[in-house]
Amino acid sequence: MSALQLTLLYLLAAVLGVVACRSLKLPPMLGYLAVGVLIGPHALALAEDSADVKYLGEFGVVFLMFVIGLEFNLPKLRAMRRHVFGLGLLQVVFTIALATAGSLAFAAIAPSIWHMRWQSALALAGAVAMSSTAIVVKLMAERLELESEHGQRVMGVLLFQDLAVVPLLVLIPALGAHPEEMLMALAIALLKAIVLIVIVLTGGQRLMRWWLTLVARRKSQELFVLNLLLVTLGLAWLTALAGLSLALGAFIAGMLISETQYKHQVETDIRPFHDVLLGLFFITVGMMLDWRPVVAQWPLVLALFTLPVLFKLVTITALAKGLGASAGTALRTGLYLAQAGEFGFVLLTLARDNTLVAPSLLNPILASMVLSMLVTPFIIMHSNRIVMKLVSSEWLQQSLQMTTIARQSINANRHVIICGYGRCGQNLARMLEREEIPYMALDLDPDRVRQAAAAGDSVVFGDATRLQALIASGLVRASAVVITYLDVPAALKVLANARAHAPNVPVIVRTQDDHDLDQLRQAGATEVVPESIEGSLMLASHALALVGVPIRRVIRVVRDQRDARYNLLKGYFHGVDDDTVNELGRERLSTLTLPAGAQSIGKALSHLALQALGVQVVSLRRSNGKPVLLDDALALQDSDTLVLSGTPEALALATDKLLKG
Repeated sequence: MSALQLTLLYLLAAVLGVVACRSLKLPPMLGYLAVGVLIGPHALALAEDSADVKYLGEFGVVFLMFVIGLEFNLPKLRAMRRHVFGLGLLQVVFTIALATAGSLAFAAIAPSIWHMRWQSALALAGAVAMSSTAIVVKLMAERLELESEHGQRVMGVLLFQDLAVVPLLVLIPALGAHPEEMLMALAIALLKAIVLIVIVLTGGQRLMRWWLTLVARRKSQELFVLNLLLVTLGLAWLTALAGLSLALGAFIAGMLISETQYKHQVETDIRPFHDVLLGLFFITVGMMLDWRPVVAQWPLVLALFTLPVLFKLVTITALAKGLGASAGTALRTGLYLAQAGEFGFVLLTLARDNTLVAPSLLNPILASMVLSMLVTPFIIMHSNRIVMKLVSSEWLQQSLQMTTIARQSINANRHVIICGYGRCGQNLARMLEREEIPYMALDLDPDRVRQAAAAGDSVVFGDATRLQALIASGLVRASAVVITYLDVPAALKVLANARAHAPNVPVIVRTQDDHDLDQLRQAGATEVVPESIEGSLMLASHALALVGVPIRRVIRVVRDQRDARYNLLKGYFHGVDDDTVNELGRERLSTLTLPAGAQSIGKALSHLALQALGVQVVSLRRSNGKPVLLDDALALQDSDTLVLSGTPEALALATDKLLKG
């Protein structure tokens, strides 16, 4: 097969694998592994596991380590030090030690099935200690759990695992040396790594900052990207020249750039190379898997799948509990980290290349790792149910949390429920306080909640996507619900709960842009506020003012644009402080709920001809609280709520016509 044909085959396989996983809401990594198995030499044999492809796959690991180096920064480690160097360190050390001992014990009991030296057992234990950052972080982000108690512990452990890969990349090749030379090889490798890191980090950061500034001043995007590739691959080549791994040099390159002001730009520029080449690496891993020995040795595969998952679950749960976590939080942490990880494949491949893993064991180990990653989404999806069944005190903990929320909101009435207490939520709370409008905020960041509550803010720890939390915060008594975080799936959950249990309470949703506008409105959002549109309006207003347009005209232009975009902002609702001479003749908003005897019930909007009176129907909500798309043929029903726009005189005429005919 020619190089072009091989490239096309890999691209087609990668596209199909990613599409299939996206359709099933699974991480793309699993798709790469699956298509690698399918097109590999042990299945359809469409592609050979060639040296060229393996070499390209290694570059995926290089860029993966580069990105890990970019994320390595002292402030982040300092902020999470309790979880990173507490639970994370203990998890890696205990897992490697116990897994090594268990592997050697199994080899002593069944040498015909599991023949293994201590060097091989140690290398495999390093792979077992890893968990999947890609899968777990994605699922936690979707479930809004990154800032929760167990989410912070999970992130701390994953961060330390990423750091632990660096010494393992040095250790595993040394373990592959001859026994009499191994100690010397390990000492030399460690010495080389320490010397290289010290030399690079002492003067490297200053040199890197100077060089990137020099390149950035040329204002050439392609030159900047070429320079990134040169730096990354150049340092990887230097470490390989020193007898260490390519990935270690890439990690150092990422660390150097992470301390410069160009970090975020670099992350954006390097992402396409990282994703594509890492996908190629996982395809090559899948090609290593031979399904025939796996089928023949299915009891061993089942054991290698079950035992490490249960072992990591018990170990991590026990460590988290010992470090002060509640039983429910500890068990959730263990469930989220029990699977194998992408770095496990990297270390397993390295162990194979250094003849530390017997060929007869490679396929069962690979298959068990893939299986553990496949079941992870389902374990996390049902984690709450598992915890509730296994931890008798968990229902009490959740009840206490709901009681805390209910106690805070028990005297609140006609208040605003703020879902998410970040910058946007806090700004909204300040404005509500100035208008003396009560509010109740729900947030999942325990540190933010603790600090804000200590300052006197009405905020409690709670998941707004859960119906119990919304009801405890007084949903049925609320005057509005505002979703302030940019998460459409979570917003849809809140909307579904609000519409089902408090259909008359309006819900305002914040989004990044108007991509999901229709979906959110169909789900029951009263209004959707896209940041991109608001940003463009403010940008336009400043630009118009600076080029000399009178400020009154600027305000009018922006108001007209908002009127065209937001139905609820056409005009304003009349208040006591609006009774001034200047305001009496201006257009305003008025709300009217049709009583049972209203003459307009059963009549179409076109028949009522409200526009002839100078009145426009802005929105209409049924008695169940659901908004209705306006149509001339739409017939009014009992208890419909109409929002009307017009002058005071016109609104009075329209109200009289709607009620008395």
